[in-house]
Amino acid sequence: MNQYAAARRAYLESAVLSATPQQLVVMLYDGAIRYLRQGAAAARDGRRELSRERVRQAQAVIDELNRSLDLRQGEIALRLRSIYTFCTRHLIESTAGSDPDGFETVANLLSGLRDSWAQIAELQTPVAQSA
Repeated sequence: MNQYAAARRAYLESAVLSATPQQLVVMLYDGAIRYLRQGAAAARDGRRELSRERVRQAQAVIDELNRSLDLRQGEIALRLRSIYTFCTRHLIESTAGSDPDGFETVANLLSGLRDSWAQIAELQTPVAQSA
C-alpha cells in the first residue's frame, strides 16, 4: 500500500469512527450510489464483470441498510424496507438485462434518500462552539 492509499484509509477510518449514526447512514448511501454509477459506466463500456462486481457491492450496502432497520419504529422504517426491496428487485432485473439505466434509476432513488438523511444528520450534529 502506498502512502496516499494509507493516508486515505486512515482518514476514512477516522471519519467512520467519529461519525454519528445518521452520518454513517449517509456514508452507506454514498458508497452504494458510487458503486451503482461505476457499475453503470462499466456496463456502458462493455466491462460486464466490473459492472457486476460494482452492482454486487452496491447490493451489499443496500442489504446492510435493510438489515439495520428497526421495524418497531413504525411507518418510515416499513417504507424504507419497501424501497430497499424495490431496489434489490430492480438491480436483479437490470443486471439480468444488462441495463445500465436501471442501475442509474436505483442510484437516483438512493440519492434522494441520501439527501434526506444528510439533512437529518446535519440537524443531529452539534454545532462546534468557538473559543
